Amino acid sequence: MSSPEEEYAPSPTGWVRAAVEKMVAAGDTSVGGFDGMGVVLMTMRGAKSGKLRKVPVMRVEHDGVYAAVASLGGAPKNPVWYYNLQADPKIQLQDGERTGEYVAREIHGEEYELWWKRAVEAFPNYAEYQTRTTRIIPVFLLEPYAVADSAPGS
Repeated sequence: MSSPEEEYAPSPTGWVRAAVEKMVAAGDTSVGGFDGMGVVLMTMRGAKSGKLRKVPVMRVEHDGVYAAVASLGGAPKNPVWYYNLQADPKIQLQDGERTGEYVAREIHGEEYELWWKRAVEAFPNYAEYQTRTTRIIPVFLLEPYAVADSAPGS
């Protein structure tokens, strides 16, 4: 995903930047949880800048697959990282002290319904966020390369 000479661009949002710095310094995402809730850290390439971006999202995991919920707190638009994943779905994901290579894909239909329920169970605020916006909050599945590469339709 990255090499030492690639440029990392910290988040322009202060609280996100501070949380990411804390996680990176500790080498553990469990130190960056929000309100005691677990988070994972996605490292992706910026769609416009090409720079590496680190984005914490709430930890929604099932059988080694993760969901990334593009809620932006129920704002009327998608978070910037949504477009980064669309442009380049290959990411690094850190959960606790463990990091792996993953591929993101946006989900819909029954798969979306199943994972939305899991997301709300993991972080109940998502249900409230959906009431704040007319857009359907997107969900990406983050699958390990080995699983994603062998999935039908990949």
